[in-house]
Amino acid sequence: MALGDTTMLGVANRFSVKIDNGAWDLGSWAQVDGLDVKWDMAEYRSGDGGNNLWYFPGNTHYSVVKLTRAVSAESQTVRKWLSSTSFTWAPQTASVTVFDSSGAPAMAWDLKHIMPQRWSVSGFEAGASRVVTETLELVHRGFLDDEKKL
Repeated sequence: MALGDTTMLGVANRFSVKIDNGAWDLGSWAQVDGLDVKWDMAEYRSGDGGNNLWYFPGNTHYSVVKLTRAVSAESQTVRKWLSSTSFTWAPQTASVTVFDSSGAPAMAWDLKHIMPQRWSVSGFEAGASRVVTETLELVHRGFLDDEKKL
């Protein structure tokens, strides 16, 4: 992959998560997994086409997005957001933004119709010398602009 002299790359350790255009700023996270999409393939072979095949895109599938970081004061915001969505859910959008080394946004994924699936805090004990982490899992309807307009 050729890069120009002025190309600014997204840095994996610089990203943030905001819900509904910043109404809920869930802060910075150490790790994100699940920003992917895959399609089922519909294969068609006509009766008189010999071995010719046609492929068409089928159903679209998005993975659960999993966010992980050390527990901090920002964790309270996650807890408050979860409390607000616990029984009164309305469609929300989460924006995961990756920044380049200058702090400018390099790329963003807008996850449509998110819903928290799980929030967990790692176990902790007094004799262990490790950081307590939290994990937030979000299900969503996608980040591509491919919804059919009704």
